[in-house]
Amino acid sequence: MEKLVYVLWKKSELDAAEFSAALRGRVADRLRAAGIRHELRVLVADDAVEPFEHIRMTRFDPPVAGMVSFWLDVADDRAEHEAALDEICDRKAGYLVVESVPIVNTTHAAPLGERTDGVTQLACIEVPDFIDYDDWLAHWHGHHRRVAEETQSTYLYVRNVVVRALTDDAPGWAGIVEEGFPTAAMTDPTVWYAADGDQEKFQVNMARMLDSVEKFLDISRVETNPLSEYLLPVD
Repeated sequence: MEKLVYVLWKKSELDAAEFSAALRGRVADRLRAAGIRHELRVLVADDAVEPFEHIRMTRFDPPVAGMVSFWLDVADDRAEHEAALDEICDRKAGYLVVESVPIVNTTHAAPLGERTDGVTQLACIEVPDFIDYDDWLAHWHGHHRRVAEETQSTYLYVRNVVVRALTDDAPGWAGIVEEGFPTAAMTDPTVWYAADGDQEKFQVNMARMLDSVEKFLDISRVETNPLSEYLLPVD
């Protein structure tokens, strides 16, 4: 099986609630009818995450409206799936990826079809000029993994390494990351950095994270979006 990820920009005539309902409803039905395997994951910028727009980092106008990921036996057999997304999207950026899950969600899981309690940070990352790809990947999957696990309050950490783009105008991202945070982390940095009000621990954890990030990313080119997560039934 092969995993496909699509970053989505909604049609301008749809508001956030309409886009979310359509993506989780009739578009998901079309995706299932076209055939998907293993998992159907939907991330959307809906009303639940609107209060956290202040943490979005983007160079896109309009910004990313969501993401969908699913698995196919053969990624080339995706035409019907992309047609379903085109029904509600002005633009989509599709990628074939390799997934790894250093942190599995065991504390914030929701029934299929219902919103996961928390906020998922979708981060789209590039390989900067100051590091070669092999060193970039080794740092991300080695040192940075340990730092992220030790300094943040994440309950979910999904790494999608891009194998190749599937759509013509897809940005040149090399990785797509999904990190689940408790809702309180969106407004309290000490919760984000797993310090729970301890200012000294907060400063140490934040410094460790920023040091690791700066070793393999150009922060000015990182795309991050706070989104709601829904895991939908496949059948």
